[in-house]
Amino acid sequence: MINSETDRLWRYHNGTKHSPESVRRDPHFLDWGNQPLPFKIYPDLEPLKLPDQTTQSGVAALEAIATGVAGGPRAGSSVAGLEDLTHLLYFAAGITRRRRYTGGEILFRAAACTGALYEIELYLVCGPLGQLAAGVYHFNPGDFALRLLRAGDWRGLIVEAAAGEASLGRAPAIVVSTGTYWRNAWKYRARTYRHFGWDNGTMLANLLAVAASRGLPARLVCGFTDERVNTLLGLDTAREVALSLVALGESEDTLPAPPGEPSSLDLATVALSHSEVDYPAMREMHEASSLADPGEVRAWRAHAESVDTEPEPAASPWFPLAPPAGDAVPSDTIEEVILRRGSSRRFLRHPIGLDQFSTILDRATRGIHADFHAAPGERWNDLYLTVHAVDGLRPGSYHYHGGKRPALELLKEGDFRSRAAFLALDQNLAGDAAFAVFFLADLSRMLERFGNRAYRAVQLEAGILGGKLYLGAYAHRLGATGLTFYDDAVVEFFSPHAAGKSAIFLVAMGRPAPLRG
Repeated sequence: MINSETDRLWRYHNGTKHSPESVRRDPHFLDWGNQPLPFKIYPDLEPLKLPDQTTQSGVAALEAIATGVAGGPRAGSSVAGLEDLTHLLYFAAGITRRRRYTGGEILFRAAACTGALYEIELYLVCGPLGQLAAGVYHFNPGDFALRLLRAGDWRGLIVEAAAGEASLGRAPAIVVSTGTYWRNAWKYRARTYRHFGWDNGTMLANLLAVAASRGLPARLVCGFTDERVNTLLGLDTAREVALSLVALGESEDTLPAPPGEPSSLDLATVALSHSEVDYPAMREMHEASSLADPGEVRAWRAHAESVDTEPEPAASPWFPLAPPAGDAVPSDTIEEVILRRGSSRRFLRHPIGLDQFSTILDRATRGIHADFHAAPGERWNDLYLTVHAVDGLRPGSYHYHGGKRPALELLKEGDFRSRAAFLALDQNLAGDAAFAVFFLADLSRMLERFGNRAYRAVQLEAGILGGKLYLGAYAHRLGATGLTFYDDAVVEFFSPHAAGKSAIFLVAMGRPAPLRG
């Protein structure tokens, strides 16, 4: 069982750490003439064009963020058809605006992505949904269209691959996320496998929040037999691999048996670049965290059901947070917030309100409805913060305690703007922001219980939480941006409290500065 060979994971994780020395010792220069295409293109398949999306759900963004991944929608609702799916795909991964410049065009997507390289692809496995026939489809944001890869209802195969996961068996539609190695590795090299979790997470934060706004149950599933899902999608696993599943909607209809064993798909795709550079460490990491059969999947899920949450230690000083409710919070819809979202390039060093700060943290951390969590509200990532300009809070470093009584534990008081900028790979954004959230996790504890597959889940959880922080910030008309970091320096800064943990992700938030030019 490769999943239990955790030395492989530590070899990848430690080998892809950033430090001031590693960045200077091994510089990387971008080959702009070889930049990958931003879309996966099947030149021989006819597109099923999806209708333009301008409708609004009417549900406030902060409500959708809080319930979108925590099992909030009404039971028994189902995907109504192509309109719902179109809405979800657009606000999760669609092109929301375009900006032309001399020599080209910038396409802004609904969700944030490292380097704006968009290496996450979405596929749809569904039964008959009104005008949409049952099948396996690929979604292309470039022309906003679906393309049929396999005809027939293959949901039963997904359920088998996921060892009978009940939510998948009830779902009229299943969204599969995949990661394309080269599209992100062109810039970030072997560290790309970490980015799979971050970028898939920010996209799924959108999808799940919009699903909640339309009353559609949604459950994230990370436990499945990798080879079966990859084969169904016809993936070249040297270049692209399945990462996660989302069971979308509920139906009481009996799920039909799969049409049989999926035949090999030999579908032509347009090359991403003239040439690709292979980084074997990524593929080795994926193989090390793969599940080979339903028995391994059941073991993964059993560990999730038995996980215990460590009690939060008492500490002082302690700062309770009181997020406002009801009419006291912004009422913009989730669609309005997504349409104006964009990664901030500069922050003003201006303070934000304690109510804004409290609401953003509270709504983002209310839970994820996932197969690797035993209960709503469980979190594998710990949130550490550098607070620079929040009214009513002393500047300093903190540890966030969520739950029914959200509060901050002050670790060190002081002005840490310059230190935060250093930790964020010497990027001023983390120091200029009103606050920065560093995600850290006890990887040793997670790996002991769940094996290497936990690495995928902990990165994905951080990405979803980061995506929800993004949406919360933009709901308040603030800005946010995801950043990379010097791994060990982050842990050292938040120690002794964070001793033994690993840095996973980083999001900075504050008042955005106007764009130059």
